[in-house]
Amino acid sequence: MLADFGRDEDEQTNSINTQANLLFTQTTKEFAVVTEDKPVALPRDFALDPSYQHGWWHFFANVKDANGERYGVQWSFFRISNNPQVVSGWQNSQLYLSHIVVSNEKHVWKEQRIARGGIGQAGVDTAPFKVWLDNWSWSSLGRTPFPGVLSVETDNLNLKLDSVASGPFVLPGNRGYVMKGKVDQLASHNLTAPFIKVSGELALDGGPAFEIEGQAWMSKEWGSGLLNTAQIGWDWFVFHLDHQTTLSVHHYRYQDAANHAVATLSTSSGKVIPISQDEITIIPIQTSLLARHKPIPLEWMINIPKYDISLTTQVQNSNLWLPFVMPYWEGPIRTSGSHNSQGFMQLAGY
Repeated sequence: MLADFGRDEDEQTNSINTQANLLFTQTTKEFAVVTEDKPVALPRDFALDPSYQHGWWHFFANVKDANGERYGVQWSFFRISNNPQVVSGWQNSQLYLSHIVVSNEKHVWKEQRIARGGIGQAGVDTAPFKVWLDNWSWSSLGRTPFPGVLSVETDNLNLKLDSVASGPFVLPGNRGYVMKGKVDQLASHNLTAPFIKVSGELALDGGPAFEIEGQAWMSKEWGSGLLNTAQIGWDWFVFHLDHQTTLSVHHYRYQDAANHAVATLSTSSGKVIPISQDEITIIPIQTSLLARHKPIPLEWMINIPKYDISLTTQVQNSNLWLPFVMPYWEGPIRTSGSHNSQGFMQLAGY
């Protein structure tokens, strides 16, 4: 089922708010609580665990075609539930959402799909691995996502992207346990694949398919309540600093508490370096007015002096405010400063 963005604006806003409320911390005791004493384990945690309320897969690729034109490819897959019991048919409480966004310097192709669990329209399989909604899927022949294939077809684009992990999986925080604030008890489990080589074919607006290749990032986050009602939103950055090093930065913003940063340096050889809150500064340096005159900080300065990192971000295409069930800005970025790198940025809650 496609999201209906042609409805009356007030009706659309009410629908979005109702569905997005499921992302906030719930008072029910039915769902499992994310705790530090249950570290992430692979390949076990590639599977769907309905005892938690949410699961979120995210994939981003910086690619280029044979002429050197650059594209950003974004694919997200959410699972949200209001009941941990797994039943078949329309009584199943699992709600699945998936987004596909492809962009270059001038254009954006995007679509959202929503499906119910239990009726054969969407799900997560483990042997072999497959995450799917309608004819959109990420699949592999083994129990992990790699090597895998992302396959997405819409009226305006057709994408088939082969992905191979060129480095190890990384567990941020304490073995995948990540706190979202010093005074906030909300936490989530996380795993990432920071080093991915991709190649495949892309067709746009009914035109012929052309080859693309580049590098990518995949992550999975899950828990029970991915947002706290006191949290305004978050800013998320991933930088491929070079072929051997990536930097991931989460910046959680609060209304009546200090903002909180979680950052991780990862190397393709397997070294993982957590960056503490007092080692990093994250400063918005320019705000732009986008959809419906929303002020969005599209340029940032990120400094980590201990590791000689000083980055200033620039977006490839500013027109990437995404009016999905939970709206956010996300798109490819490049950096100047200590590293001329590329990656992506996600800004939520503006």
